[in-house]
Formats: sequence, structure tokens, C-alpha cells
Amino acid sequence: MTDMLLASSSTGGAMGTVMMIVWCVVIFGFMYFAMIRPQKKQEKRQDEIRESVAVGDSILTTSGFYGMVIDVQDDMVIVEFGNNKNCRIPMQKTAIVDVEKADAE
Repeated sequence: MTDMLLASSSTGGAMGTVMMIVWCVVIFGFMYFAMIRPQKKQEKRQDEIRESVAVGDSILTTSGFYGMVIDVQDDMVIVEFGNNKNCRIPMQKTAIVDVEKADAE
């Protein structure tokens, strides 16, 4: 009789471990689809926006400044801020948050 109880408890312990692993996989899957995947899609969208920057586009920087792109290089753009034609600042493309195309106007 005690052998039967020991056998059933060891099977229950193994089943509990399997269920715990299944729950961990389910929770990780939920976390991936709820948090990680949308963040990756947003990063991909931001990279596409930065790569589409062209001369004449109006941009918004991470610091909140609006400017006009006057030159585009590999990983850098030269942006003109405000009406003052002397305020031209070179900046990295990673500092661009949003782009409004020149031909959209």
C-alpha cells in the first residue's frame, strides 16, 4: 500500500514540474507578444523613418526642436533651425523622432 502511495506522489510531482514549465512558457509567450514584439516593431518603424530623411524634409528632434534638413550624410544630417539661416547644426540621424516630407505640402 505504501508503495502505491509513493508511486502516485512521484508521478504527481513530475506532473507538477511539467505544468510549471508549461506555465513559464505561456507567460514568456504572453510577455513576448505583449511587450517585446511591439517594441521591436516600433524600433523598425523609427529606423525606416530615419532612413527616409531627405533634403527639404521638416523634422522633429528628440529634444523637441523642429528644423529643416539641408544636407544628408551617412549617419548625420545638417539641420537648419528657425528663420535664422545661420543656425545650422550637424546631428546624428538617431536624434530624429518624426519626419514630415517636403512633397506632402
